[in-house]
Amino acid sequence: MKHADERPYANPEAAARKLVELAANVEAVQDGRIYIERINAPFLFKLKGIGSEFGVGLKHAIERGWLWKH
Repeated sequence: MKHADERPYANPEAAARKLVELAANVEAVQDGRIYIERINAPFLFKLKGIGSEFGVGLKHAIERGWLWKH
């Protein structure tokens, strides 16, 4: 039996901080806005996060006031 490795972004705080870091490196298109795909794709494909970690991390960042949705 193989034990599952602990996921680095399973903690909502860690996922939110990584999303904010990714967002800070994206050039804004208008009024400080960025396309969600610009942080979604690197999180999912480069960092190997999963959709639920992205969703929970985004929700956590919004609740903390670090990011907001238009």
